[in-house]
Amino acid sequence: MGSTVETRYGRVEGLVEPGLQVFRGIPFAAPPVGALRFAAPRPPEPWAGVRKAHEFGASAPQRPMALPLPGLDVGPQDEDCLHLNVYTPATDGARRPVLVWIHGGGFVIGSGSQPVYVGGPLVRRGDVVVVTVNYRLGPLGFLYLPEVCPDREDAVGNVGLRDQVAALEWVRDNIERFGGDPGNVTIFGESAGGMSVGTLLAAPSARGLFAKAIPQSGAAENVHTRESATKVAEHFLAELGVPAKDAARTLLELPPDKLLDLHGQTVLKLGTSLGLLAFQPLVDGDFLPRAPLDAVGAGAASEVSLLTGTTRDEWKLFGFLDPGIAKLDLQGLRDRLAKQVADPDALLAAYRDSRPDASPAELFFAIETDRVFRIPAVRLVEAQLGHRTDTFMYRFDWATPAMGGALGACHAVELPFVFGVADSPEGKLFSGGGPDAVRLQEQVMDAWIAFARSGDPSHPGLPGGRWPAYDAARRSTLLFDRECSVELDPRATEREAW
Repeated sequence: MGSTVETRYGRVEGLVEPGLQVFRGIPFAAPPVGALRFAAPRPPEPWAGVRKAHEFGASAPQRPMALPLPGLDVGPQDEDCLHLNVYTPATDGARRPVLVWIHGGGFVIGSGSQPVYVGGPLVRRGDVVVVTVNYRLGPLGFLYLPEVCPDREDAVGNVGLRDQVAALEWVRDNIERFGGDPGNVTIFGESAGGMSVGTLLAAPSARGLFAKAIPQSGAAENVHTRESATKVAEHFLAELGVPAKDAARTLLELPPDKLLDLHGQTVLKLGTSLGLLAFQPLVDGDFLPRAPLDAVGAGAASEVSLLTGTTRDEWKLFGFLDPGIAKLDLQGLRDRLAKQVADPDALLAAYRDSRPDASPAELFFAIETDRVFRIPAVRLVEAQLGHRTDTFMYRFDWATPAMGGALGACHAVELPFVFGVADSPEGKLFSGGGPDAVRLQEQVMDAWIAFARSGDPSHPGLPGGRWPAYDAARRSTLLFDRECSVELDPRATEREAW
């Protein structure tokens, strides 16, 4: 049985399930292929008749994931990837809160159609509308060409982020017909999705398209300058091995697989030398006029309620890819830190004092968790505090049993709980499942739903029924675990060391 909705571009037919209607693979922009590769997204062409929205659209071209995470299969891939998916209780004009999910994956992998991001559980529990979106990834989404290919007049920076804004514009223009309220949109995302959310807080073209934001394990500091982005592009073109005068034409003609091969080589060469992601947002003076954290501090997101946080042991997930971690000693740890921070000795001393029994590997995981994730989240909240009092912080402490418990409360561990699949067969692989996981899942989902509805994540299932706002004096942080609690300024001495 289907349900039909008239969008601005044509009619779409979704599928009806008990308490849920699902519309998959709706195009929100024209296919970014041919001459539109590397160009800003354009509106989709209208269609006649009824377009079946029963199957997910293709994911952006990418290489397989190397991390041990379940439920993240991206399915078929194609450059024609700018689709979104809508999950709604009913297409009845009820104007429900809308949550728009921006997937993670280091800006090089992922999709809005990955199984863990199913919207049904949130929709059924909270009477909300959930939208998941795709955007261009890797060099197709974040290669900065204006300086190295000046003859490509339509090539711009941040096309992956521009895709996200195009999806939000589609939501603004169409979501009321799917039972959502275009005036009450929450954007949320994890990892690169969280970094996208933090960056969109500063993007002038995104202002007014959302009222609330939940960046999970990602903030507003992962950005290139034009100089560093141009360096990535120069390395990329060097791998291509063609004269600069032919580069623009060659980049349009190469198949996506070849671009992905070059992308992999560029990431390997620049991942450590630049100290940042090779492909990520860019302060280009256009889409992003200034560094996002500075823009938020100056009031760019003064109309947006903010809820953010990290997991306790973020970096343990990436230790899976680090063969040298098991043999790390204190000198090796100091050498690693010296490549990342200005005063490695002072930082190492602070963490050794705070964790006297920790091994060098454990200290490294704690420091990298803070450097890449927790401290940027704190800085983002502090930047927003001058403009809003409805800012909230969490730390996710639930440890996954995966890999014998070695991953702890690692990066992405909260995802099955946010999306209500912690007790599903796939979700159990990461959450462990069971009654405690189900109870925590309900607490997390209800908090995200309450925040989307009102800007306050408090609900009766939390300790005392209240999630206190974050402020510079108390730094109240909700800890999600088997028993949830509120802690004031957790691991304060380590925070102060930064």
